[in-house]
Amino acid sequence: MTISNTVQLASVRVITEDLPRLLRFYEVVTGVTAQYLTDDFVELVTPSATFALSAPGRVAFITENTPRAAANASAIIEFLVGDVEALFARLQAEYGDDLEVVQAPAMMPWGNLSALIRDPDGALINLYTPITPQARRLQGDRQPQMLPQPS
Repeated sequence: MTISNTVQLASVRVITEDLPRLLRFYEVVTGVTAQYLTDDFVELVTPSATFALSAPGRVAFITENTPRAAANASAIIEFLVGDVEALFARLQAEYGDDLEVVQAPAMMPWGNLSALIRDPDGALINLYTPITPQARRLQGDRQPQMLPQPS
């Protein structure tokens, strides 16, 4: 008997008090232009999933343990990128000293080149590129897969 998983990660949403500031950051990270669904809810649609941002008012109906902006201390948002060093350099050029770098691009023991930064609200962001054959093979066996790189 084959069991099929019909659940797919559709999106991740981050709540922020400063939507324009956080949106600009994630537009630079993803290279995607935002799609405003309302004035306080925006989506960045990537090839593998949608990354959404909204103002706190969008979740005000949750009256117990309401999600709060800039309160993430338990998750790491990870982005598979074609060239970590190029994206890291672009973020440094865009944000200068305001870019909070936890770890500059470094080779991880499992073969990924990884940079850890914090978004403007303090969330931990991992940008990574599989470098070694083993890391590329591992990534090739899972989703999302690396997109073909432009020639």
